[in-house]
Amino acid sequence: MWVPALSANPDPVSPGAVLLSWDRRSDGQTDVTALLALAKAEVLLATWPGLRGDWIPVVHPTLFEVTNLHAALTVATDALLLANHLAAG
Repeated sequence: MWVPALSANPDPVSPGAVLLSWDRRSDGQTDVTALLALAKAEVLLATWPGLRGDWIPVVHPTLFEVTNLHAALTVATDALLLANHLAAG
């Protein structure tokens, strides 16, 4: 999800999603912040202060890694829950 820093985001971010916010500074640079939504909280993932021009190539690799890590952890959690269920059954 992409939102400007000044806009209010009334909708909760679903777990595993990354919320990007940015603030355009008067000197033309952009401060970008990424939050990772977990089940009970949002966690500061990264900040990129003072980016110039097209900042998406700078931010994208981190977001790609985080979303893949979250997917892997989701699969591992589901496998563990299934294994515990089968062991108890």
